[in-house]
Amino acid sequence: METVFFILKSMVLGIVEGVTEFLPVSSTGHLIIFQSFLGFDVGQSKEYIDMYTYVIQLGAILAVIVLFWKKIMNTLVKLFPSEKRDISYRESGLRFWLIIVAACIPGAIVQLGFGDFFDEYLMNPTAVSIALVVGGILMILIENKYRKRRNGTKSELDVTIKQALIIGAFQCLAVFPGMSRSASTIMGGWIAGLTTIAAAEFSFFLAIPVMAGMSLLKIVKIGGFAAMTSAQVISLGVGFLVAFIVALIVVDRFIAFLKKKPMRIFAVYRFVFAVFVFIAGYLGFFNV
Repeated sequence: METVFFILKSMVLGIVEGVTEFLPVSSTGHLIIFQSFLGFDVGQSKEYIDMYTYVIQLGAILAVIVLFWKKIMNTLVKLFPSEKRDISYRESGLRFWLIIVAACIPGAIVQLGFGDFFDEYLMNPTAVSIALVVGGILMILIENKYRKRRNGTKSELDVTIKQALIIGAFQCLAVFPGMSRSASTIMGGWIAGLTTIAAAEFSFFLAIPVMAGMSLLKIVKIGGFAAMTSAQVISLGVGFLVAFIVALIVVDRFIAFLKKKPMRIFAVYRFVFAVFVFIAGYLGFFNV
C-alpha cells in the first residue's frame, strides 16, 4: 500500500510539472512545495528527489518536441546552407541551432559553477517564496516597458546572436529555485527585442537542450537507474508520462493565451502562491 501511495503522489507531481513547466510560475518551485506537502520526499534520498525533479521535466520537454515537431524537422531539413536548394546561411537550420547553443552558454556556466550551491541551500519553500515574489515584480516591470513594442522580432527563427546571449544571460536567473526558467527567458526576450510569442517559443526550443542536459547530469550523479528501487523506477516513469500528457495540453493553450492577454496575471498568481507558502510554513506544513 505504501508503494501505491508513493506512485499516486508521483502522478500528482507529474500533473504539477506538466502544468507549470512552461508557465512563468516556476515548475521547480511548485515541485519543491508539493513534494513537501505530499510527503513525497519522506524516506527518499536527496539525490533521488533531485533527479526525479529533473527527469519528469523531460516529459514536459518531450511534449514541446511533439508540438513543435514540424518546425524542428524544418530546421533539420534545412540544416546546411545550399545554393542548389536556394538556402542561405540565415535561412538554415544550422544558424538556428547555433543560436540556441549560444543562448545555453551563460546558463551552463552558472549551473556548473554554482548549481550545487543553490541546490544545497535554496531548495526550500522559504527561498522559493522569495524568488516567486521577486520574479513576479520583475515580470510586471519588464512587461510594462517592453511588451507593447510593435517592431519586435516576431519569430524565434529570426533571433540574432546578440539577442540569444541576452536571453541566455537572463536564463541564469533560473538557477534560483522559484524564479522560473520560462519567466527568466521570456523577460530576457522582451528586453532583447522579441515579441511575447517569439520569446515564449524561443524559450520552448531553448528548454530542449537545457533540460535534457541537466536531467542526464542528475542521472549520472545518482549512479543511474540501477541504484533505484523498483518503486522509485515506476514512480519516475509515471511522473514522466503524466507530465508529458499534461504539458501537451498546457503549452498549446499557453500560446493561445499570450496572443490575447498580458502575462501579469501570472505575476499576481506568483504573489498569491508565495503568500500561501509563507502561511503554510508558519503553520508547520513545510520544513522552513
